Amino acid sequence: MPTEILMPALSPTMEEGTLAKWLVKEGDEVASGDILAEIETDKATMEFEAVDEGTIGKILIEEGSEGVKVNTPIAVLLEEGESADDIETSSAPAKEEKPQAEEAPKAAEAETPEAGYGRGATDANDAPTKSDAKAPAAPKDDKGGRIFASPLARRIAADKGLDLTQIEGSGPRGRIVKADVESAKPTAAKADSPAAAKDAAPVTQPAPAGPSSDAVRKMYEDREVEEVKLDGMRKTIAARLTEAKQTVPHFYLRRDIQIDALLSFRSDLNKQLEARGVKLSVNDFIIKACALALQSVPDANAVWAGDRILKLKPSDVAVAVAIEGGLFTPVLQDADTKSLSTLSAQMKDLATRARDRKLAPHEYQGGSFAISNLGMFGIDNFDAVINPPHGAILAVGAGVKKPIIGKDGEITAATVMSVTLSVDHRVIDGALGAQLLNAIVENLENPMIMLA
Repeated sequence: MPTEILMPALSPTMEEGTLAKWLVKEGDEVASGDILAEIETDKATMEFEAVDEGTIGKILIEEGSEGVKVNTPIAVLLEEGESADDIETSSAPAKEEKPQAEEAPKAAEAETPEAGYGRGATDANDAPTKSDAKAPAAPKDDKGGRIFASPLARRIAADKGLDLTQIEGSGPRGRIVKADVESAKPTAAKADSPAAAKDAAPVTQPAPAGPSSDAVRKMYEDREVEEVKLDGMRKTIAARLTEAKQTVPHFYLRRDIQIDALLSFRSDLNKQLEARGVKLSVNDFIIKACALALQSVPDANAVWAGDRILKLKPSDVAVAVAIEGGLFTPVLQDADTKSLSTLSAQMKDLATRARDRKLAPHEYQGGSFAISNLGMFGIDNFDAVINPPHGAILAVGAGVKKPIIGKDGEITAATVMSVTLSVDHRVIDGALGAQLLNAIVENLENPMIMLA
């Protein structure tokens, strides 16, 4: 039977997306790895690749459609020997208003519809058709559970005399496709069991408390307002930060850092690096200082994992980047091992692609620590919200000339930068957080040691 191509989950937080553009049309032949469409997630516009080979039999969702739920059928793929006449109504999204009572007994006896792109064993809910009964029987594992494989993969396995229970599927939800059968890799645990499908299902965040949208609109019905529609990014930011403030026990540690030595050291380095086209920012030094501090205080290089704490070996530091309509936190991996010039170049590249929404998920996921710098906007100090599962985030303010008491008791002027470390108390206790912040301050007030 034809295979449904489902709306993929292109990031862990994705529950719906916009089908921005189709790159194929009905009748086009595609191979595994071909780009089918461009899909806008809550963070970026990403390309969606074909898993199986075949012919695009029907496009179910038009390009430009917003709010397409993950696992919604968006197209139908015809494999060898199939035609458009084989496409039944079961390939279209189910209509909720259609009565199901009379079909229930038959559905209970019939075989579950074939899994497609992103479809797991518990996702199939369409009523079976006559074409389902004619399709080749799906194999069973030793416990009687169904093994999901494409019709082409089943035919190749039968021709080669291969046991599908011994092959690990690389398709969505562990579905066995042509490439798996041809390479005949031994299987491990199957990923298409009901339990695995349940674990992989997107988690919907509870709606934040407060007045309803209708109630808020009513408050301002006699005022001139502009209604701004929420895109996927803004919805995700709202959900995650609401969750963070409601569930993460924040506490805050504040320090003033004298950065005159840092500014002088940076100026000298930039003069020497000018011929190479390198210009270091204060933020580059802050990234390096935090990365090295996480190595000096390894117990603070940790994240909250629900029922345990995970301590990281490398210093993977996320840096907040403001973009139109929201923000990204691209992650600089192994930041403790990289030179200042390398960190500077990588940060510029990540920030540029973040503003163009061209970052891949692995570039903005992970890390144990984050930095949010609003100093360039003239902000003296602020408290940042932790980005779960990170253990802490450093809020950085502007460097400002202030009078200070010198070592000999004299009043002098210094450039002072205020920072606030927001800490997850489940991961890092007060004394440990203080050690981490002290290490950051030590690195920034004595920048030469960061080159040792």
